[in-house]
Amino acid sequence: MVITRFAPSPTGHMHVGNLRTALHNWMWARKQGGRFLLRIDDTDAERSREEFVDGIRADLDWLGLGYDGEERQSARFDRYEAQFQALREAGRVYPAYETPQELDLKRKVLLGRGLPPVYDRAALHLTDDARAALEAGGRRPHWRFRLNHDAPIGWTDHIRGEQRFDPSRMSDPVIRREDGSWLYLLPSVIDDIDMGITDVVRGEDHVSNTAVQIQMFEALGATPPAFAHEALLTGSEGKLSKRLGSLGIAHFREAGIEPQALVALLARIGTSDPVEPEPDAGRLAATMDFARFGRAPARFDESELATLNAKIVHQLPYDRVADRLPSGMGGEAWETVRPNLSTVRESADWWRIIEGPVETGDLSEENEYLEIAAEVASEIDWSDDPWHALTGALKERTGRKGRALFLPLRRALTGLDHGPDMAALLPLIGRERAIERLSA
Repeated sequence: MVITRFAPSPTGHMHVGNLRTALHNWMWARKQGGRFLLRIDDTDAERSREEFVDGIRADLDWLGLGYDGEERQSARFDRYEAQFQALREAGRVYPAYETPQELDLKRKVLLGRGLPPVYDRAALHLTDDARAALEAGGRRPHWRFRLNHDAPIGWTDHIRGEQRFDPSRMSDPVIRREDGSWLYLLPSVIDDIDMGITDVVRGEDHVSNTAVQIQMFEALGATPPAFAHEALLTGSEGKLSKRLGSLGIAHFREAGIEPQALVALLARIGTSDPVEPEPDAGRLAATMDFARFGRAPARFDESELATLNAKIVHQLPYDRVADRLPSGMGGEAWETVRPNLSTVRESADWWRIIEGPVETGDLSEENEYLEIAAEVASEIDWSDDPWHALTGALKERTGRKGRALFLPLRRALTGLDHGPDMAALLPLIGRERAIERLSA
């Protein structure tokens, strides 16, 4: 069974890049009939907040991305410790004592010589006495995972194809800090093993992490999952945008964006499939194919999202929006104004036009015509199709047609030059309000 996971750190609100990662893991699991798990990576006790955990759950719920289980890294420290000790006994982790300043100096020296800034493994050559002297002087070690330089790293990526890394050209990664706290790499591998993760979808900025983690899987006697590294999002200006790092669910909800629109856009940008106003995430999942993911950065454009949102809104049935509509607005009114909306909240503007009063501006040049219209409106049958009855009678009586016939009526009745079909709108305005507006 395919099992994917979404593993956010609760150190802030999720942004649009996180949402895309969660969505693609969810889609892949749903397409394969598998499971999608939520893992809260809360090893950073200082920065992790329970309010952000609640926000992550709420955001996934708003998007309709149900998950099939949840784990918390903060509840698994004993497991990490046990696996860490096993790796230590096997000689795959070792203590290192360099300060950040010393490491930075080493990197600068190597770069100055035109060499890659790879850690020189100096800590492996320290004697027991040297280590004891450092610790006696107040140094505490950080811990590195020892890469196997004799085992080339490779995997077939779902998106990037064949990947090859030479471990001798990579630094042994730090997996544990001086204070004993964990960095991302090793706990994630331990969790993926224990949770039975078979597939990991994440950003291409994790490719080098994947390379070292594959050796961690093997050192722990496990088969690595399959990986898919997707192109990163860029802003509408075509560059990696800091703004994307601040665009979260709150921003989209405040803008009136429907979750279906956000899902439909994030599901397809960066692929060769067209972005379509598909309101059913399950149907989107059924079309997911890593072969259609491109290597070029995926462009996230808020104007495209707004256009897509309007198309989604035009498909929403009344029962999906009833609790968000103005008091008193029923299904008939929703069906009438819906084609003119970009967001559901704009329905309130049209409801005010239906209920009145409306500001019409200066219609003094049309006073005589509108007086006749008010008189006709009081005489016609309102039970069937009052708009065509009204305009038909006015055409006969005044000889007007086209714009001269229709536009003054629309302006007097709605205060606007455009809007929903008046044949549908006029019955909602009703006989009394219509006569009053025409008479005004």
